[in-house]
Amino acid sequence: MSGHPFETNLDKNSANYVPLSPLSFIGRCATTFPNRSSLIYNDKTFTWEETHRRCLSLASALTKRGIGKGDTVSIMAPNVPASFEVTFGVPMSGAVLNALNTRLDASTIAFILEHAETKVLIIDLEYSTVIREALEKINTKILVIDYQDPNLPKQQCLGSVEYEDLLKEGSPEYEPVMPNDEWDALALNYTSGTTGDPKGVVYHHRGAYLNAIGNSLVWGMKKHPIYLWTLPMFHCNGWCFPWTITMLGGTHVCLRKIDAKPIYDAIADHKISHMCGAPIVMNMLVNAKKDSTRVWNHRLAMMTAGAAPPAAVIEKMEQRRIEVTHVYGLTEVYGPVTVCEWHEEWHDLPLSEQASLKARQGVRYPVLEGLMVADPETLEKVPADGQTIGEVFMRGNVIMKGYLKNPNATKEAFKGDWFHTGDLGVVHNSGYIELKDRSKDIIISGGENISTIEVEGVLFKHPAILEAAVVAKPSEKWGETPCAFVCLKANENETEASIIAYCRENMAHFKTPTRIIFAELPKTSTGKIQKYILREQARSL
Repeated sequence: MSGHPFETNLDKNSANYVPLSPLSFIGRCATTFPNRSSLIYNDKTFTWEETHRRCLSLASALTKRGIGKGDTVSIMAPNVPASFEVTFGVPMSGAVLNALNTRLDASTIAFILEHAETKVLIIDLEYSTVIREALEKINTKILVIDYQDPNLPKQQCLGSVEYEDLLKEGSPEYEPVMPNDEWDALALNYTSGTTGDPKGVVYHHRGAYLNAIGNSLVWGMKKHPIYLWTLPMFHCNGWCFPWTITMLGGTHVCLRKIDAKPIYDAIADHKISHMCGAPIVMNMLVNAKKDSTRVWNHRLAMMTAGAAPPAAVIEKMEQRRIEVTHVYGLTEVYGPVTVCEWHEEWHDLPLSEQASLKARQGVRYPVLEGLMVADPETLEKVPADGQTIGEVFMRGNVIMKGYLKNPNATKEAFKGDWFHTGDLGVVHNSGYIELKDRSKDIIISGGENISTIEVEGVLFKHPAILEAAVVAKPSEKWGETPCAFVCLKANENETEASIIAYCRENMAHFKTPTRIIFAELPKTSTGKIQKYILREQARSL
């Protein structure tokens, strides 16, 4: 016997220790609430028992085709049932899920498929053209599975099997593969980050499990929420909400197209209780034409991230009985990990002051262990004066494993045993953080990260362009859009329209600059472009 009074003489075992995984949520939900609505898509409603069986069948079918631990299964689809089912079904086979951004161009998709060593690619046939082009660019052998939307006309197949037929190959009695270690990879999400080449962010089971719980805690969510999918499920695995809503026995309402009328209809018809989305979704709702709107009597909570909504938008949202919660996070931290935690007494403040407070990125989620704003070199915390700018740092269990096949970037991101976000901010005397700028010039447009380096790289390939610099230009609709300052070579006569057309042909459309300004670029004495001057000019356009 050990002399320590708390020694039990028993090592952890399967009776008292099980690796944390969000995959455990669906089994409990299906047995506890088998007949409750799990997922609604147009006129089709699934129960939790049905959804669980479909996820198990998917996992079983993938296993029968030789997919397992160490393999990557990618999907390119909007918010349709398959996008939800793969969130559980793919990792239940032991494989890792890679959800592709549906706005990516063929070259970027091809890079990701090769870098991730994708074995299976599930595609919604709406994206067959760009996927076909991407597949032509690579030599990797991939099993392509077609998702044919039952609500759309039959489309020409690209793959060798349809999604529903694949499910029939599997067994709903399949025993899911659970992680031996909660550090095992669960998902792989690509972010353009601060370079033109996408970086593969590796999620582990533990982080996804904890952030799914964190979402419910900071939002005060009760059992059986009815959640509307306006946030793309490919964004950080839907900010972990596929797992959160499932954990709570809720209902997922899927929308293929994000437009004002279907959103209003879904909110009113299904009594939506929660939804997430970028500020552009809020602008869409408050500026919708009257014949696209509906009125409802229940309370709706909306979580948003990115540029904070202006006071006028918040007021209009409140008039529609939509309560806005502002969060902040990154792909590397499973989505949101800080929240502008609201205090009841703030409701008594003028709306302009409320909006100012709501613009702050706030405090850490309960599942995030550390959050600070500090000097990026010394890691010394900045004073809580609301003025001194530093870099935002995080640490804890909801931080990624690292970047796939990129040890240098991983080492740099975790230097000093903190995760370096690359975002710059201040700390107020309340302890709430507020972002002031993004290092390395990332542009957030409609919730999408755009690397200025990537856009500049395309511009520099234009034969008539001598120099180019890209900065963010404020946009009422998108929050920000790229604005390019271009200096042409001698005797060249390109126009703004021709440069924009060139960009649209060579990159994803959402990354294309909305304005081209022809001018000499301001530089320092060492020849470095002074982007802060260009930002000021872009703000005045």
